[in-house]
Amino acid sequence: MVALDESGRPDFNLLQHFRAEASRIHYFVFDLLVYNDRDLTRLSFIKRRQILNSVLKFGSPRIRIAEYFETSAENILSAAREQGLEGVVAKRKDSTYQAGQRTGSWVKYRLNSGQELVIGGYVTGTRRLDSIIVGYYRGEELIYVARVRNGFVPASRRQVFEKLHPLPMRSCPFVNLPETHKGRWGDGLTAKDMEKCVWVRPELVAKIEFLKWTESDHLRHSKFAGLREDKDARTVAKELAGES
Repeated sequence: MVALDESGRPDFNLLQHFRAEASRIHYFVFDLLVYNDRDLTRLSFIKRRQILNSVLKFGSPRIRIAEYFETSAENILSAAREQGLEGVVAKRKDSTYQAGQRTGSWVKYRLNSGQELVIGGYVTGTRRLDSIIVGYYRGEELIYVARVRNGFVPASRRQVFEKLHPLPMRSCPFVNLPETHKGRWGDGLTAKDMEKCVWVRPELVAKIEFLKWTESDHLRHSKFAGLREDKDARTVAKELAGES
């Protein structure tokens, strides 16, 4: 099931509001595993697709067969970026269907956005650093946007912790915290969540990759990508789509 926006692009936020936006919901069929009691899983992907196209006919425009493209990775990724899509899935044409297995015959590639954000706190864990708390400046105010856990390796955890450890402060530097609830994506930071936070002077800047901005001005699927020690934290503002 996919929710399409006014431009015909998939929009996961719309899918979450399907009761109010039911007319935008479409069903895309992309594979066929059984037909007339015949197991098709041992056939190649391209053969299964040929059978799919020959036997499935839909009367509703909201039920579609997902198209596929035989082209280079460079071309398809470039086209996906131009269309503002979240990512692509690639499969070997000669691959069979192997249920429940992650094999090298298919890959999922997510197209992330990214920008620099200011670290205003962190949460400790068994490795001293569990996650960082980041935001951007709106004028003189620091706005919280994400708690980032993904993207760290042991070396980067140690590096970031050693940089943050000498910068403690008593009060929270983010003007929009605490939040009243965790939100649909669990990205809100409530007063109870804040009990686990260690606040630091907002001097350190991190490069953060993410899937998209949510309607609540938070980051979805955020990931740490490195420090920007050459960047002045006070210059970090929210970047709009297409800016660098």
